[in-house]
Amino acid sequence: MTGRVTLYHWEPNANSGKPMLALVEKGVSFDSHYLDMLGFDHHRPAYLAINPEGTIPAMTHGGRVLTESTAIMEYVDEAFAGPPLMPADPVERWRVRWWMKFMDQWLAPSFSMIGWSVFVGPAMRQRDPAEIEAAIERIPLPERRTSWRKAVYGLFGEEEMAESRRRVALGIDLLEAELGKREWLASDGFSLADINGFNLAYGLPATRPEAVNDQQTPNLIRWLRAIYARPATRACWALGRTDMAKRLAVLEEQPA
Repeated sequence: MTGRVTLYHWEPNANSGKPMLALVEKGVSFDSHYLDMLGFDHHRPAYLAINPEGTIPAMTHGGRVLTESTAIMEYVDEAFAGPPLMPADPVERWRVRWWMKFMDQWLAPSFSMIGWSVFVGPAMRQRDPAEIEAAIERIPLPERRTSWRKAVYGLFGEEEMAESRRRVALGIDLLEAELGKREWLASDGFSLADINGFNLAYGLPATRPEAVNDQQTPNLIRWLRAIYARPATRACWALGRTDMAKRLAVLEEQPA
């Protein structure tokens, strides 16, 4: 398919990092349009004209506007030439989709809650409260307004946080077990499942060093290091503008 590609994204991690890494792995040239999420760039009129829901990432290809990070990844894999990111075997394709659904619907919300509570909320509370409240009011989706208020004002309940921590611990165990079976998460080749999983789990060695390390989770650490070493991953992280990449420093280390 022909047409100019523009990716509207924040830092090259989590949801924004998924289509970004898929594009680079496929060798697709694209215009990078950085949106400062903590500055509410994605809720300003210029971006809402692209995606009225105000969620990131979004991608335009020719006259098409595509949203939802996992769906964009699948579109990228199917619409462009380059190394395939879905295996040919039906069982392996099922496994890729199983892991992507597990990440998106079950594990990602827990990672997000913890990240917003630990990183986003404290950062936002350093700003003018009236300015923050006005920015929250401009968020188009009511459920996103609720999430932002919980993060900014520290309103996540202890039961919610405990459940998120339980899910993350279970996710670590499942990833470690699955990555003991093969080099990559869902098949013998690098796939969308690896892109999806890495963009959620890359920070675990830095944020959960007591649980994710060379001794306790050697398979998970090996996998994270292998993905971070890929030229496409390095190219994506070079597009970041914050110090978030510091969380990847541990992936430069080699086991003792």
